[in-house]
Amino acid sequence: MIQIGEQSYAFSDPAVIAALLGGAIVLLVLILLITAVRRAGRSGEAVEYVASQVGRLAMDVNALGQGQNQLAGNIQTVSDAQANAQVRVIQTMEARLAEVQAQMAERLADNALKSARSLSDMQERMKETLTGSSERTTKSLTQLQERLATIDRAQTNIEKLSGDVLSLQDILSNKQRRGMFGEIQLTDIVSKALPSDSYTLQATLSNGKRADCLVHLPNPPGPIVIDAKFPFEAYEAFAAAETKDDQALALRALGAAVRVHIKAISERYLIEGETADGAIMFLPSEAVYAELHARLPEVVRAGFDARVWIVSPTTCMATLNTMRAILKDARMREQAGEIRKALRLLHRDVEIIGEKAGKLETHLRQAGEDVSGVLTAATRAGKRADRLDNFDFEELAPETAALPIAPPNE
Repeated sequence: MIQIGEQSYAFSDPAVIAALLGGAIVLLVLILLITAVRRAGRSGEAVEYVASQVGRLAMDVNALGQGQNQLAGNIQTVSDAQANAQVRVIQTMEARLAEVQAQMAERLADNALKSARSLSDMQERMKETLTGSSERTTKSLTQLQERLATIDRAQTNIEKLSGDVLSLQDILSNKQRRGMFGEIQLTDIVSKALPSDSYTLQATLSNGKRADCLVHLPNPPGPIVIDAKFPFEAYEAFAAAETKDDQALALRALGAAVRVHIKAISERYLIEGETADGAIMFLPSEAVYAELHARLPEVVRAGFDARVWIVSPTTCMATLNTMRAILKDARMREQAGEIRKALRLLHRDVEIIGEKAGKLETHLRQAGEDVSGVLTAATRAGKRADRLDNFDFEELAPETAALPIAPPNE
């Protein structure tokens, strides 16, 4: 900021910058002229040239002074215009600010009233909501307690089931226990499907081999053996295999294990003249049964060729129901003669009952006639008693003599 008299000029003003640049140019020219004069030394021409240049420079300085005066006037005019504009802007802003303040005061008052009403409505709604929420919360807590109790019971059941699963794993890990597991499951299915006198558990055959179950079917086909087998190790290895090569090896091992069981059943339990020409191998696992039929159909066909049929718990129940129907039909055929004999006896009893009924009818008719005669005699006796009661003996004596005496059987 430059203060000249009562005027202040800012360095950022373009006119001030132009004036400063002009003064700097003049000063530079004077320095150059002085330097040139000193170098020229005593040369006259240089002096004259310098003198002319100094004169011209004086003229330029006078022109520059005039321009500076004019520039100062322009700067004063611009300064006054800016001051007037600032005053007008300030007045306009103050008036607008007053209007905005008035509008804001009105809006604030309206908003305060609306807020008060909204707050009152909100308080009422909140009260209603809290009341309803309290009831719902109480109900929800009650339901939550019931669900927690249910979860506790389920947790107890899960823990019990986990213990059962661990027990089942212990059972399946031992080959002897695994065999017992299959036999127990087979016994449960057979006992539910067949009458107790139609099968024998742990039946010993003529060759000394003991079958898990022998169903006494009539000839044909004759008694049929059901033996429980469980190739658990091979199936477990197949289920645990991760790569395709490991699965293929485990699958071949599973097929080989099942073929061994098929061969053992075919050699032990197919006795001509004693058992049927086929036997049943019971697999106590639907998963093993499904894998055999899905991935090893050739093993199932090998069982058919050896007359050994592979069944699962589900298909075993269906097979036993078929056997139950066969047993029922056979027993009905066996009892057909007894039924016919009982029918003949029943027919004879009916004939005897007819004869007895006819005789009874005759006796009843005769008894009815006898009762009718007795009633008639009683009626006549009553009439005579009345007559004796109403007349004297003198009057009655001649009449009595004249009346005939009735026979006793009338």
